[in-house]
Amino acid sequence: MYPSLTSLNALKVFDAAARLGSFKKAAEELFITPTAVSHQIKSLEDALDSQLFERKTRAIQLTKEGRLLAETTSRIFQQLAETIGEIANSNRVISVSTTSSFAALWLVPHLERFYQQYPDIEISISTGEQIDDIERHRHIDIAIRYGEFDPKAENTTRLITESVGMYATPNYLSTITDIEQAQLLETKWINQSLTPFSWKYLLGDLNKNLTIRQYDQEHHVIQAALASQGIALVSSLLVQNALQNKWLVPYKNTDIKHKANGLSYYAVTPSRNINNKSVTSFLGWLTEEIK
Repeated sequence: MYPSLTSLNALKVFDAAARLGSFKKAAEELFITPTAVSHQIKSLEDALDSQLFERKTRAIQLTKEGRLLAETTSRIFQQLAETIGEIANSNRVISVSTTSSFAALWLVPHLERFYQQYPDIEISISTGEQIDDIERHRHIDIAIRYGEFDPKAENTTRLITESVGMYATPNYLSTITDIEQAQLLETKWINQSLTPFSWKYLLGDLNKNLTIRQYDQEHHVIQAALASQGIALVSSLLVQNALQNKWLVPYKNTDIKHKANGLSYYAVTPSRNINNKSVTSFLGWLTEEIK
């Protein structure tokens, strides 16, 4: 019926390489070798009698014919994924991308409550501080991000705008009488686009004699506090479990209060998953659970 249509597998490989701009990244997404990707692309080019990529020393670049084909394969594969998802009653395994700290300190401790409501849906968590393009990286079904929320962004849902507090173990607080005696713990963001918050910013003129230790992950700061190493300046959301178990308590010897400059946790859903029932179930649960 379609005599001129070449191998669908080769088109799938081409689509991944075109989206990701790399044979290596395409291989990782498809769980094949870069050599296999290269062979599939070469086979496709031979079948079409057209060069689809310009091979450079450390990069590939689409040719005019490659861009034309990439526009079509992107559209068709996205439509196909959406349709299959709806027919199959959506994916039963959802890949969630988020930060290491949110995954370790909030999402994982709460997931059992999700499974109680949706026992047939599995959650697979990947973590990192980079912001992936989830429209291009199709192995991500939904992303939970941290930063300044843009209400105009498409397919984006604000989960919570957090506050920042000061927390330590009761044992540690019993050893100090003044904040200048304390070791202070804070996060130095890996993601430089995030608005920093720090003890020096909070305490202003009082900061001359402070001892401050920094970590590049917020959950490391909280772990240091749990080990009675100091007072942590961290998200009030991420210490919920520690507070409920009374492992940490708020530091109350100061009336300083601070909002995290409007930083929020928010969810981003790729357009291909807007009607995916499993993804929408997870997003609905997340929105309610995090309140």
